[in-house]
Amino acid sequence: MQAIAVRDRAAGIGGLSLTELPYPHAAENDVVVRVHAAGFTPGELDWPGTWEDRAGRDRTPSVPGHELSGVVAELGYGTTGLTVGQRVFGLADWTRNGSLAEYAAVEARNLAPLPADVDHTRAAALPISGLTAWQGLFDHGRLTTGQTVLIHGAAGGVGSIAVQLAREVGARVIGTGRAGGRDRALRLGVDVFLDLEADRLEDAGEVDVVFDAIGGEVLDRSAALVRPGGTLVAISMPPTVRPRDGRAVFFVVEPDRARLTDLAQRLRDGRLDPAVGAVRPLAEATAALASGRGTTGRTIIRITED
Repeated sequence: MQAIAVRDRAAGIGGLSLTELPYPHAAENDVVVRVHAAGFTPGELDWPGTWEDRAGRDRTPSVPGHELSGVVAELGYGTTGLTVGQRVFGLADWTRNGSLAEYAAVEARNLAPLPADVDHTRAAALPISGLTAWQGLFDHGRLTTGQTVLIHGAAGGVGSIAVQLAREVGARVIGTGRAGGRDRALRLGVDVFLDLEADRLEDAGEVDVVFDAIGGEVLDRSAALVRPGGTLVAISMPPTVRPRDGRAVFFVVEPDRARLTDLAQRLRDGRLDPAVGAVRPLAEATAALASGRGTTGRTIIRITED
């Protein structure tokens, strides 16, 4: 099969290359998915799991990409809950070959059924962003109706989903980012947008939850904005400054079939609009992903036509 692979850790995103790799093996409780569309996060080239298996052994050449949407092509021994030919989407494993390939072996529990009227391209933009936003806001941040949430990177892949979910539960949303993201953030429903290069972050006032996808100085300064009993939630790095009378949480997204199913229904109903930018074929994936920084929306790789 054709796949995008990485071999040289020092080469970064420039080390991506189109190559031929063996068809994947479906282990126990796995399915092999014929991938129709895939997402890629540049930061994953810094993750140990991209280069090593669970035992710490080198596994290059490895296939990056952890978001996928496609059709079940094969069931591993003991796999239940899914069938051959079924449309699915979800998360590829962190320490195994991923989604930038014609086929990927994935634990069945990491996948959810995809409704027939949801496009694979849009579905592939949802698993990491959607689950991260949900888990950050509600599982860790405990956001509820009537509270105020400050979302850093409100026009980005994760932040834009977080804005929509927070608005749906009736929270007041303050979004931040660069000036170029203002219009999208306002369209998604933020009540206030702060330009991090021109506005004072402290003008946000006290909030119940900070959801941070940026890190660095912005994360550190945000701790002082959390009111007593509130929560600072970070996904890019562990907080080094904690709220005085609140909680600080750093987490890595976890697979959740039930929540993926719920997010797919929101996508189907028009209640979620994932930030999809360029859509490019697998043959152009290397060039597309190498030039993807700073573009509007997620770059999705279209691998197989419906």
